[in-house]
Amino acid sequence: MLKVYGFPFLLAALISYIITPCIRVLAFKVHAIDRPDNRKVHKKIMPRLGGLAIYIAFMLGVIASMELTRDVIGIMIGGTIILVLGVMDDRYQLSAKIKLLGQIVAACVLIAFDIRIEWINNPFGGYFYLNYLSVPFTIFWIVSFINVVNLIDGLDGLAAGVGAISSITVLLVAAQMGYYQIAIMTAALTGGIIGFIRYNFSPAVIFMGDTGSMFIGYILGAISVFGAVKTTATIALIVPAIALGLPIIDTAFAIVRRYNNGQPIFQPDKGHLHHRLLAMGMNQRQAVLLMYGITAALGVGAVLWAEVNNFYAALMIAVIITAVAVIAKKIGVLGYK
Repeated sequence: MLKVYGFPFLLAALISYIITPCIRVLAFKVHAIDRPDNRKVHKKIMPRLGGLAIYIAFMLGVIASMELTRDVIGIMIGGTIILVLGVMDDRYQLSAKIKLLGQIVAACVLIAFDIRIEWINNPFGGYFYLNYLSVPFTIFWIVSFINVVNLIDGLDGLAAGVGAISSITVLLVAAQMGYYQIAIMTAALTGGIIGFIRYNFSPAVIFMGDTGSMFIGYILGAISVFGAVKTTATIALIVPAIALGLPIIDTAFAIVRRYNNGQPIFQPDKGHLHHRLLAMGMNQRQAVLLMYGITAALGVGAVLWAEVNNFYAALMIAVIITAVAVIAKKIGVLGYK
């Protein structure tokens, strides 16, 4: 197993590690940069486009490691579309509406390749068939994954680390259950992120930008749907959703907060969990490592649930999520203006 899944991981990690400095130079040349302002944490001009290194590493890792079936090609095409959208946003700062439209288009590519959520397991036996709701539910699922990763990208190494830990969680479950294609793709994604994070962890020298955060979210979402299609098991959807539980909670709080404040849902603010942790006196590394720890704990819970599917794993996950939600509310994530 190590040989099969280790190769795409190591190849992607090496490629990402080698080309990220080149991407950094390119970002400055094309003016894909992030300027500091009152909402942002960094104090100097930073290059974006780091996600391009993750994308290239992922694609080469997949191509070198597995048969390019119609399904895999569909995921790669959709990933390329979301990558282009991210590059355009990192360079030209697209509006929220344009970004949402592009995300929907990328999700529709999966549907065109018959990668869609058509049923959900009934806990009492059998399946719930979505029928005409299959297409909108799949689009919602993919767009949600894209944006939960995108919205948590606010500190050096945060989105990359959360994405890597979530990918490792999916990889472990897929490898254990023998989902070969899912494990290979997730191994390549994990490697691409790990190679990049060397340059992105505090103090970062490059940001992944929307190029990276949207791509990571898209691939994790696409892999989860692909897993549900191939295995007819809802666990393929549940595992990555649990692993991304922290950014999902943060995103849900952001939606409620902005609605209560009369702000557009996609308007940035400084009320995210990582912002509030900084306001409490933590430095960037401390806040990021804490959020890594929470994500890792959720990942362990997801693996246990997939392995034994018992009450205690579900209870562990519920306790972690509840604790995070209560703490987030107490430190002002919900009430920030």
